[in-house]
This record gives sequence, structure tokens and C-alpha cells, in this order.
Amino acid sequence: MPIPATTTSPLLLPAPRRPAAAHRVAVLAYPGMSVFETGIVTEVFGLARPEFDVDWYDLVLCAEQPGPVPVVGGASLHTPYGLAELATARTVIVPGVPDVTADPSPELITALRQAHRRGARIMSICSGAFALAGAGLLDGRRATTHWRYAELLARRYPRVEVDADVLYLDDGDLLTSAGSAAGLDLCVHVIRRDHGAAIANAVARRLVIPPHRDGGQAQFVEAPVPADPDDDRIAGSIDWALAHLAEPLSVAQLAGRAHMSSRTYLRHFARATGTSPIRWLIDQRIRASLALLEETDASVEQVARAVGFDTPVTYRHHFGRVMLTSPSAYRRAFRTGAGQRA
Repeated sequence: MPIPATTTSPLLLPAPRRPAAAHRVAVLAYPGMSVFETGIVTEVFGLARPEFDVDWYDLVLCAEQPGPVPVVGGASLHTPYGLAELATARTVIVPGVPDVTADPSPELITALRQAHRRGARIMSICSGAFALAGAGLLDGRRATTHWRYAELLARRYPRVEVDADVLYLDDGDLLTSAGSAAGLDLCVHVIRRDHGAAIANAVARRLVIPPHRDGGQAQFVEAPVPADPDDDRIAGSIDWALAHLAEPLSVAQLAGRAHMSSRTYLRHFARATGTSPIRWLIDQRIRASLALLEETDASVEQVARAVGFDTPVTYRHHFGRVMLTSPSAYRRAFRTGAGQRA
């Protein structure tokens, strides 16, 4: 006797066995979500990277109720993973929440708090900061979110120090990013933390994005960097500066490369990049020094000179501001293998 066709939902299969030793990254899926932010996480942490010869990540999508999760556009994701897997992951990522005026569910709050107590690294993208704040994880901490929601986040959670003027914030075990695409910057920053500058830069190249945008950069600027840098004076001066980081550089020199007065250059540079030339230079020099610390035996003094700092004292000061550690401690972390394990 033939079996009649049915229109029931697909069978919910048990979760497949995963490698226990891998660094598990759990991202929350919820009804009505846009798949863009989840796609960011999947692209950075979910694809195999055998060419890097390091232990990579084990990505799982988790829902409050395992099964089909309807998403924007009428489609649905189907996941066997729930909040139990989220609570036990080493890195937990919450993308934008479905409703910034609603509280996270008690079940999600419990899972996030359990993960935090276990020492997990917890990240949010865009309005996902509301879930972290709703769980009380951001009390007394700096955090950011999409600039549209920053005022609301501060009003709803007054114990959170909200900074609306940055792309992302790394507060150690809690990391928050601004709107959607800033999640890419945060994820690449995490790769840099875990695996170092060379691998982070390689991932960025595969994503066809800049290898680093400083987390302190403004969320939006008055005008974007023009699409054709060859014809743009500011972009031309930036390219020249990147090729001469080891040399003494001044605003007057950069302005001269752009054929502008210093005052005009400062205004146009800030409008194009969201920061000042001096801060941009310092950050670029710090980033250039990371590979030297990781891959060479050059002394801190030699590294400082190689990337254009006048003195090791100045280099250490700015390194601490950007990286929240010292050059020597950063090097030890990678030399002992701490930075090589995901």
C-alpha cells in the first residue's frame, strides 16, 4: 500500500556529534531575524581554514526552540541546537534582537549568564547589545550598539556606559559592535586576538575588506572615502603614509601630499575617515608592529623604531591604549602558544 504524501514539517534530527576539543562559537538565531549578521559570523568562524594550520572554530547556530526559525524574506533556518549548546560555548554571539523595546526571555537570560559565569567570551552585533544588557552583563561596562539605538539603550539600561561613537568595543570577556557591517570588524578583531595579525589579515583579504578598522573609529562620517582613491587627494595621502610609516610624518607633510593647507586637510581627513591624521597614524603603526612582535625576535625598541615611533616609551603608551596590554605581554602570549589556540 503506497504511503500518502504529507505536508508536515521536516523531522527534527538529533544534533550531530561535534569535535569536543574545538573552540565552539554559538550564534543565536531568532524568529524574524535578518540573515546578514548571521552570515557575517558564519563567513568568519564557520568556514574551514585548513590553509592556516591552526585549530579553527566549530560554529553552531542556536535557537531558543530548536527547529525551524523563520527569517526575513519568508525563508527559515532549521537548527537542532538550543540554549543548552549556547550556554556551554566558548564564544557566544548575539546578533540584532527582534525588538529593542522588549526584554530578552528568561531562558535566554539564564543561558547568557551561565555562559558568562563559565568564562565564555560574549559578543553582540548591532542591537544584540540589548540582550546582553537585559541579562545584566553590561552593568558598569562600556558598550556600543547601532547609533540609532544608542540613546534607547542608555535610557533602558542606565547602568551601562553607552558609547555611540565607536565601531566596536573590546572589554575583554564582553565585546559589542555597532550596526551590522561593524560586526565584520569585530569578528576580524577577534581573529586577531586569537590567532594574530597575519591570519586576521588573511581572513580580511578573503572577505575583501580592510584588514583592520580601529574600534574607536566613528560609526558614520559626513562623507565616505571616495570609490577611486587614485583620483582622491586624501586617499592618495593615506596610501603614501602607509608606505612611509617608519619615517617621521606630520600633518603638514600629509597635507602637502594632498596639496592642501594643514587646516583644510584636517577637516577633509576627519570627514573622510571619522578620525584625525595623528590618531590614524598611531593606530596604523600599532597594527604594523603586531606582526613584528609575533614573527620576529626584534626587541621592543627595534619594533618601535621600525614602525615610526620616536621612543619605546611612546610606543608602549600607545600600544597599551589600543591593545589593552603591553608589547612584551602581547609577544609572550603568542610565543607561549596562548594566541595560537582558538
